[in-house]
Amino acid sequence: MPADHHSTEALESDACYLAMKTHDARFDGSFFTAVTSTGIYCRPVCRVKLPRRENCRFFRHAAQAEAAGFRPCLRCRPELAPRASGAASWSTEDASRILAQQAARLIDEPDAWSEDGPGAAQIAARLGVSDRHLRRIFESQFGVSPLQYLQTRRLLAAKQLIADTRLPMTQVALASGFASVRRFNAAFLEHYGLNPSALRRAGGGADNGSAGGHGKAIEVRLGFRPPYDANAMLGFFARRALRGVEVVSTADGKEPAKGSTPDYVNLTRTLRIQQGAQAHAGWLQLGFDLQREQMLLSVSDSLAAVLPIVISRARALFDLDAEPMAINAALHAAFPHGDGLRVPGAVDGFELAVRAVLGQQITVAAARTLGSRLVQAFGETLATPVEGLDRLFPTPAAIAAASGDELGRLGIVRQRQTALQAVAREVASGRLALHAGADVPSTIAALQELPGIGAWTAQYIAMRALRWPDAFPAGDVALQKALGVTTARAASEASQAWRPWRSYAVLRAWHAPAPAPAGSPSPPAATESGSPLITTAGVAA
Repeated sequence: MPADHHSTEALESDACYLAMKTHDARFDGSFFTAVTSTGIYCRPVCRVKLPRRENCRFFRHAAQAEAAGFRPCLRCRPELAPRASGAASWSTEDASRILAQQAARLIDEPDAWSEDGPGAAQIAARLGVSDRHLRRIFESQFGVSPLQYLQTRRLLAAKQLIADTRLPMTQVALASGFASVRRFNAAFLEHYGLNPSALRRAGGGADNGSAGGHGKAIEVRLGFRPPYDANAMLGFFARRALRGVEVVSTADGKEPAKGSTPDYVNLTRTLRIQQGAQAHAGWLQLGFDLQREQMLLSVSDSLAAVLPIVISRARALFDLDAEPMAINAALHAAFPHGDGLRVPGAVDGFELAVRAVLGQQITVAAARTLGSRLVQAFGETLATPVEGLDRLFPTPAAIAAASGDELGRLGIVRQRQTALQAVAREVASGRLALHAGADVPSTIAALQELPGIGAWTAQYIAMRALRWPDAFPAGDVALQKALGVTTARAASEASQAWRPWRSYAVLRAWHAPAPAPAGSPSPPAATESGSPLITTAGVAA
């Protein structure tokens, strides 16, 4: 399917046209079809009348289609498409391509959209290259400049807010990274040929009461590529839900019986987003519309000003941008029963790091108990309309300021107290960044320099908080057992064929039940070693 190069010749055009003809959701976000007779570009899942083959041009990224003068379709809405993950192993042959992908990944993060956020020069410095070199390789790989790519991200984010909410245009402009409404209007007029208000009228706007400042939830839809094992993902979060912070609902509304596999409906949780000196707090709810390959996201109006950031974190939490075809091509032969599994993410890297430390050498249930105690002791209260949802996860400053006696009374042993507070101090000071845009090797190294943080915990944080698809905790006993090896070196050697998707291989290995010896009783549910692992019990139960 589509290559990363910008030229239409680099795309397998006939295959793209066939995917569009069949509305194949597996390719959603992997390419966009621009129709020369209409001047509009669409997702492959679009249900409009199929255009003639000779009128179609295919682009890897929406920014390329817009740079060529095409406007986004109001029906299939390209802003709903999952993003291309661009995961790849490092090598000297493809270093330029990977550098461009890393830059695009940083630009995809809403923190980069505002005019006072990191620009191309800052992103280049972060990647260790000059601004000129970054522009050169970015244009070579994508056919557009970093600024053009960024502008498309802003415009599509704004288009989603215009279509799915009734937020005032001033709020839409600021949330999408525009410094003023004037610039916002000018960009829309230049790219789409109409002003934002006209676009809202043309698209029908939101019909769900999604308004900011009136206490009503904002509702948006997020696309993903099938297959997706939604019940496994929601079950993962259900078994780790911290009291006051998260609630995972079941279809029958009852507490699941021990050892059962209930049908889960949605996850509701609280969230704090720090933007500069201002903190935004509220709640979000996520559920699935599997028939349409979409996730339904409801967000409290208190988070309206940072809605693009909430959307980005929701996508990361449920791994909505994964590319199953590429992953399964590498892993299906070794793990044939895990094609729909995704790697659970996190809405906050510090929260995930705390959970990982608390879960060292104990079971998931015990880690959940400690985490819930920590939330009740140090988390701020928050009023929500959801029963049982009334706390925010503690801030780094709150954990760093806690005394040893206070933490000890919660049942947290001294070694973990030291690790928790070391992580909290580093995050609070800004010396440690735990998010998808962070440099993976240096962050793993920085984590392992902290007391109480070993290779397993650092890899686990990289897998879930940094969203690194190639994380591999080779020393994990449960993983070694699933792979049929006894040493970290042997596990690492066995994993080389699965790069750059080893995070997904780990998940599938933990998920796969170990075969029991002939004539032996069924093994008990595995406890999770080292940190809150995802063994057979962790995902399937």
